[in-house]
Amino acid sequence: MIRYLLVRVGLGVVTIWGVVTAVFLALHAVPGGPAAIILQGGAGGGDVNPAAIAALERELGLDRPLLEQYVVYLWDLLRGDLGNSIRYSAPVSEVMSAPFGNTIVLVLIALIIGCVVGIGAGTVAGTWSGSVLDRVLSGLLSVAVSAPGFVIAIFLSIFLGVNLGWFPSLGFTPIEEGFGSFLWHAFLPGLALSFGFLAMLGRVTRTSVLAVKREDWVRTARGMGMSRPRVFRRHIFRNAMNPVITVSGLQLGTMLGATVLVEQVFNWPGVGLTLLNAINGRDYPLVQGIVIVFAIVFIVSNLVVDLLYRFLDPRVEG
Repeated sequence: MIRYLLVRVGLGVVTIWGVVTAVFLALHAVPGGPAAIILQGGAGGGDVNPAAIAALERELGLDRPLLEQYVVYLWDLLRGDLGNSIRYSAPVSEVMSAPFGNTIVLVLIALIIGCVVGIGAGTVAGTWSGSVLDRVLSGLLSVAVSAPGFVIAIFLSIFLGVNLGWFPSLGFTPIEEGFGSFLWHAFLPGLALSFGFLAMLGRVTRTSVLAVKREDWVRTARGMGMSRPRVFRRHIFRNAMNPVITVSGLQLGTMLGATVLVEQVFNWPGVGLTLLNAINGRDYPLVQGIVIVFAIVFIVSNLVVDLLYRFLDPRVEG
């Protein structure tokens, strides 16, 4: 187990280093240089005075040799310094903190809804495979996994928010003004974010339950007179969860990417909307910081999934 942990952590560190390096190189591969692009964005895209470009390059440290910039960049990251936002004139970590917390709330809501509804629907469909209930649930899951996220977000905003008035169709209430109101505004964006996740989870759960039901040890347990509920709890459900856990970790990255569109539809001040505004505003340090944090969260979540998979199935070797 220790060897498996060390190997996975080592691979995770190497992957994070690769992502950080790729982001650094991508920033410096921008035609004309990042300083010129930043100033052009603020000046309506016209010509920029070379002296202004040189001054901004000195301010951002872009006039140094590339290798020196890279070493300083890595050292700053190790110290938790993601640089300063050009648009907000503040450290990137401070600019990201509140939006990142708001996005985490949406992701947690989506995870809870996705796990409860997705695993529940997949388990029911797999247990009663071939029934009318199975066909209905499988059809709904197929529709949910096929529908684009922004279409679902717009539909929920109009139908549940505007037409029925059950939830706020857009907007945000700071948590300081009331936790209940904050969650009330967060529910619809979280629900919209959960659709693709719960659909994928439901389909994988159904397939996994069906596969485990046909295993020899399940038939043996039933032949020994063990009750169906006990067979399901002890032999089917736990073994069927291994691929479900793997898919959950992979889908987390998809959900983080989907927050950009969902937060824009609901005008939710999360890190996805912040990323979109940073791209439009040519705030490259902020874009760079958000991309790196997204990558680290995705890699760490997959590391946790690997370790959990190893715990549930000791046959997995490092």
